[in-house]
Amino acid sequence: MTAISEQSSSSPAGFVGLYKRIIKLPEHIPFSLVQFAARVAAAHVFWQSAQSKLASWPVTLQLFANEYNLPFIDPSIAAPLATTAEITGSVLLFFGAFSRLGALMLLGVVSVIQIFVYPENWAEHLLWASLLLLVLTRGAGVFSLDYVAERTLSASGK
Repeated sequence: MTAISEQSSSSPAGFVGLYKRIIKLPEHIPFSLVQFAARVAAAHVFWQSAQSKLASWPVTLQLFANEYNLPFIDPSIAAPLATTAEITGSVLLFFGAFSRLGALMLLGVVSVIQIFVYPENWAEHLLWASLLLLVLTRGAGVFSLDYVAERTLSASGK
């Protein structure tokens, strides 16, 4: 076997080789960075929503009573529940503390919004749900209090 044929079998040369190396570059991004970005992005969306509700509570109550029309729950109960879930879930996600619980809470919020309030905004809800599902299924990553707690507890259990 010649040196040229050995080189082409291990890594293609020319444009094809360059292309293959370039498309594999994102594989070097640490997954924990992806988890962190998902957590922060989702937390931001729901934090902003909660802040909007709190900034004008009378308007929030009117929206829950007149526009959102949630079945099975009184608007005076639904508004504080939704706001509390958004604040709590956002904080848990941002800090990565009990992040799977926070993601699950916010997935509940997204589900209610999708099913009962704005079903036509499914693409936006799917985006939020995707970020939350990443955290729910894969955890918060190394840039989180969950990771610190897990390492601390596993070290103390040795």
